[in-house]
Amino acid sequence: MTVDVGLDKKDRAASIEALRKVLGETYALYFKTHGYHWNVTGPRFKALHELFMQQYTELWQALDELAERIRALGEFAPASSDEIASYATIKPDNGVPDAEDMINNLVRGHETIAQVARDGVNAAEAGDDAVTADLMTQRAAAAEKAAWMLRASL
Repeated sequence: MTVDVGLDKKDRAASIEALRKVLGETYALYFKTHGYHWNVTGPRFKALHELFMQQYTELWQALDELAERIRALGEFAPASSDEIASYATIKPDNGVPDAEDMINNLVRGHETIAQVARDGVNAAEAGDDAVTADLMTQRAAAAEKAAWMLRASL
C-alpha cells in the first residue's frame, strides 16, 4: 500500500533511518537501565533502584512511539532484538558495575540518545517531516533530563 502523508519517499527514508537509530539506542539503554535496576547495591540502593525504574519505564514507552512512527511512515519497525541492537552504539556491560559506574554509564547513554535524536531532528527537518522532528525533539529533551537527574545523584 502506498503511503501519502505529504512526504516523498527519499524524505521518509531519511526520517525512518533516523528513527531506527534512536530506537536502537533507546532499546540498548532500556536493557542496561533495567539490568541496573535489578542489580544496584550500596547505601543508595532504594533511591537508585527507584530512579532506574522510572527511567527504564520511560524508555520502554518511547520504544513504542518510535516504532509506531516508523510504521506510520510506511516501513516495518525492526522486529528482533538483534536487528534493533544493530542500530545501537550503546553496548551492554560484561558484568555488574558498581553504583557510581552504573550512573556514569547511564549518563553517557542518555547523552548518546540526545545526540542521535538531535541528528534525527536535523534529518527530519531537512525533509519537512515536522512530526518526526517533534518526536525526536521530545526524545532529546527526555534524554537530557534523565542525564541531568543522574548527574545530580553523583
